[in-house]
Amino acid sequence: MFQAPSVFQRAPLPPATRESEPRREQTLTATASRPAAGPSARDAAAPMPAAAKKRDPYFDNVKYLAIVLVAVAHAWEPVMDGSRATRALYMIVYTFHMPAFILISGYFSRSFDMTPSKVKRLITSVAVPYVLFETAYSLFKRYADDAPDMAISLIDPFFLTWFLIALFIWRVTTPIWRTLRHPLPVALAIAMLASVSPDIGDDLDLQRVLQFLPFFVLGLLMKPEHFQLVRRREVRLLSLPLFAGALLFAYWIAPHMQLGWLYRANSAQEMDAPWWSGAVMTLAMFGCALALTIGFLAWVPGRARWFTALGAGTICGYLLHGFLIKGAEYAGLFDRYTWLSDPVGLVVVSLTAAVAVTLMCTPLVGRTLKWATEPDMKWAFRKDSAGR
Repeated sequence: MFQAPSVFQRAPLPPATRESEPRREQTLTATASRPAAGPSARDAAAPMPAAAKKRDPYFDNVKYLAIVLVAVAHAWEPVMDGSRATRALYMIVYTFHMPAFILISGYFSRSFDMTPSKVKRLITSVAVPYVLFETAYSLFKRYADDAPDMAISLIDPFFLTWFLIALFIWRVTTPIWRTLRHPLPVALAIAMLASVSPDIGDDLDLQRVLQFLPFFVLGLLMKPEHFQLVRRREVRLLSLPLFAGALLFAYWIAPHMQLGWLYRANSAQEMDAPWWSGAVMTLAMFGCALALTIGFLAWVPGRARWFTALGAGTICGYLLHGFLIKGAEYAGLFDRYTWLSDPVGLVVVSLTAAVAVTLMCTPLVGRTLKWATEPDMKWAFRKDSAGR
């Protein structure tokens, strides 16, 4: 039985209906009725049914542009000290790039349930890649950074692997959120409580899992018409002063803002802030992230572009670009070439990260890494789970 792809895959267009058939360039969502169970590069390597070969380019464009922002922001981290403007740009990007990615993940998880076929896909496309890349990143640090004490711990995600374990937890809990009458307020309450609970600890990066949870739940509540509203001309025009104001505010507050509020990896107490500020900042950051996410989604092109096909390989881009960033850091490149912190250097770093992650999203890389991003594990599952 065919399942629509997840946040990392290309989204097929839905069959035309009499009630609503918007123009292709305005249609945002094709997979609303049949989202998938987990992210993978499946459609980069496997043939698809004839009815599913037509793709909605919008979500591919969203995923590609979001992954480029993720890579560029990671590349800025080692070189932004001393540049107030770069720090401000970093804060803007970090405010919305992961919330946008998580919201889309929730949108494609709307039909997830605990049927055997979807559980199987969740394991092969999320859990297994997490185990493999968590191990790979830990070993990479151990040997490339000369850190022999670096442990391989599946309960303490390293660097960017936290998103996979978070996605696994969010998807498993999807039936709960689909059952509740008011899931978003409940998710916000949980995020606020997490932000004032220092005893949660680092296991499975639960602080991030819980504090980013509202964006996933919001994605579960999204419908095609919501995306159509977001892409209206009025929203695009309003987003221009929104981003301009956000940039000015970020530039003003950059020297004083703790970046931990953007990462959502710690409680308020762990950042030496009053406990009550965790709840306040949770709501404030949710509002800011939602506004900037809407502005970002409004400007994503709806028609096919040269990069549209790369949206199918974002899992590879996400999981691989960290080796480039960390490798340069372990090799001391950012310390050795201090000019990288200059304006010209920042442009070079940004372009390098953008080009590198683009190449990592190509179909060739997807096919090469399919054994890791979506392995064929028929041997691990009961035969009667197939197709159910």
